[in-house]
Amino acid sequence: MPRSFRNAAPVGFDFDEPADSYYQTSELTRRGFVQILGAGLLIAVSTPSAVAQQRRGGRGGRGGGFNGAGARTVSARVHIGNDGSITVMTGKVEAGQGSRAELTMAAAEELRVPVSRIQLLMADTGMVPDDGITAGSGTTPRSVPAVRQGCAAARQLLVGLAASRWQVEPGSLLVQDGKISQSGNGQAIGYEALAASDEGVKAFGQPLPSDITLTPLKEWKVLGTPVARNDRHDLVTGRHPYPSDVIRPGMLHAKVLRPPSYGAKLESIDLSAARAMEGVVAVHEKVREAGVEKDLIAFAAPTTFAADQAMAAAAKTAKWTAPPHPSSKTLFEYLREHARNIPANPFSDQLSKAVKTLRATYNVSYIQHSPMEPRSAVAEWEGDKLTVWMATQNPFGCKTGIGQATGVDPANVRVIVPDFGGGFGGKHTPDAGLEAAVIARAAGKPVSLRWTRAEEFTWAYFRPAGVIDIEAGLDRDNKITSWHHVNINSGGNAMDTPYRTGGARSQSVNSDPPLKHGSYRGLAATANIFARESFMDELAAAANLDPLEFRVSHLQEGRLLDVLKAATDKFKWAERVKLKTPTRGFGLACGTEKGSFVAACAEVAVDADNGVISVKHVCQAFECGTILNPDGLMSQVQGAIIMGLGAALREKMEFENGKITNASFWQYDVPRLKDMPELDIILLNRADLPSAGAGETPIVAIAPAIANAVYQATGRRIRQMPIQLSAATTAAKL
Repeated sequence: MPRSFRNAAPVGFDFDEPADSYYQTSELTRRGFVQILGAGLLIAVSTPSAVAQQRRGGRGGRGGGFNGAGARTVSARVHIGNDGSITVMTGKVEAGQGSRAELTMAAAEELRVPVSRIQLLMADTGMVPDDGITAGSGTTPRSVPAVRQGCAAARQLLVGLAASRWQVEPGSLLVQDGKISQSGNGQAIGYEALAASDEGVKAFGQPLPSDITLTPLKEWKVLGTPVARNDRHDLVTGRHPYPSDVIRPGMLHAKVLRPPSYGAKLESIDLSAARAMEGVVAVHEKVREAGVEKDLIAFAAPTTFAADQAMAAAAKTAKWTAPPHPSSKTLFEYLREHARNIPANPFSDQLSKAVKTLRATYNVSYIQHSPMEPRSAVAEWEGDKLTVWMATQNPFGCKTGIGQATGVDPANVRVIVPDFGGGFGGKHTPDAGLEAAVIARAAGKPVSLRWTRAEEFTWAYFRPAGVIDIEAGLDRDNKITSWHHVNINSGGNAMDTPYRTGGARSQSVNSDPPLKHGSYRGLAATANIFARESFMDELAAAANLDPLEFRVSHLQEGRLLDVLKAATDKFKWAERVKLKTPTRGFGLACGTEKGSFVAACAEVAVDADNGVISVKHVCQAFECGTILNPDGLMSQVQGAIIMGLGAALREKMEFENGKITNASFWQYDVPRLKDMPELDIILLNRADLPSAGAGETPIVAIAPAIANAVYQATGRRIRQMPIQLSAATTAAKL
């Protein structure tokens, strides 16, 4: 199998090699770099600040921003080996979202080679440029152009070298499959020969040209075509090595003793029994992470079983004090009570003149990211230099965070991120990597730490819970006269309404959350669009208009209206809504976020005996500009819909007295195969527009479409996620 889609850093994992040979280099030197990649030309790339669709302002990622420094100094974007191998380097990670395939396609396009010729080296902070955190749907609009620019620069410089050697115009040369040829005389030369020449070394030592020309869309041979993940065989056969599979010589296995409840403080503990066990290292240190100091109590041993035994022995002696903690049963009241400065509606005067007014509150529960692979890390020290193998979306941010927390110069910390099993915005922080580093330093040996599923459910951060108030008025023509949207706690993403209104204001208000929350797929857009699109249906009902007709009357011509029309036409909205019954309904919703646009229609069935909601059919249209990889995009949209079903219908964290009470997949119900509806997905390709990311926006419309379908069937408006009817609901009540 070509290595181009294999595991990141250094080049791949060879299952014919002994485990001890996996990731042996912890300190990167030029000699070590050449040993890993092979001799050849190293092309350093400086990414301009005005990369297409640069995110406005940026946003910190808990130790690392969306926009990293890029390959501007000694870091490299492209390496050409003497054997003709091509290695392209990026700080982005592969967490199942398909960035490895897309970035490889981008490199292959500009270098004029098949994707199988590209080795993509990802997320090794000692060897790749800092391309920023993998989040915010940023890989497509920012990293793809950066990789294309680096590879196009390499191609143009190599063509220039060949033209100079043959004393011809560069435009007369042909480039194909890593060779440059002169038509008519049969002369050809490979990239590797030019790169290794004295002229090549000298040329590539100069500053990069500022006039890099990217391949125009009409000439694309790789981008825009369906390219499947090239690691799929390894994934389904179990050959793919995840971070939790990393093995180091003499490695110990660690367990961490967690507090019995949120906010619990350690008063005392006796580690003598644990330390008396053969081969056990017991650790108790104060660790400061993200400005918060905590007791790290951990146990490392040759086996996980021995570490568990040591932890159990020490746990019996631990004394904790725990503060009061709210219950999930009163969560939304708590968030409102602890909100900071909830604003009054500035359009009260307009509301008083409206023919109809409506006000509604929507609640969104805490949910977990539920990645297939819980957090894991392996840490190894060599003197004051540290290497950490871990699953994170934020390798350079974690490098800095781990260095600061351990008192080590971040320049001496190397974070390596093998392709891992899911993040969804939930793996930005150093946590497991930092814990493994502290334990490994105390043990004097490499340490592997794997969080359990219960730890992942309890101690990883959550998607924020939220309370959302919306108030609006209608005039005699059923036009919206004013719009006021307030989100308490869950954030401001996608708050601004795309619909025409009179006055409009959207405001995000902080609260004092009872659980640690952070990024989640789509951020607050999942909450805000759920509330807005549910409210738009309520306004349509107040106006006695069809939900589609009401939306269209408030939308301008453009991309959002285009996806709405595409979805409703494919779904046959006008025909289906006539088929509604008290147990069968149809709903729709649309939205925009991160530069892309989505609309969804849903058909639901409601069990008259127990109120259980089943989604039977989803038709979704999605548009994100120019499509780079149709296969990858389809997978993103499908995955987002399925993930959105769980949050819409069942997922919510339950807690009492500072303890999570459903910290397992037995109790926390994510979508299963039996929950899969029929899917119709329409991908609108706007070749006239830049490409936007697709990892988040496809999730935002499914929940409100379901809620609106439930209302159409039952007449019951469910204003919270998850959307659930009482088990006591009967056919008569429906």
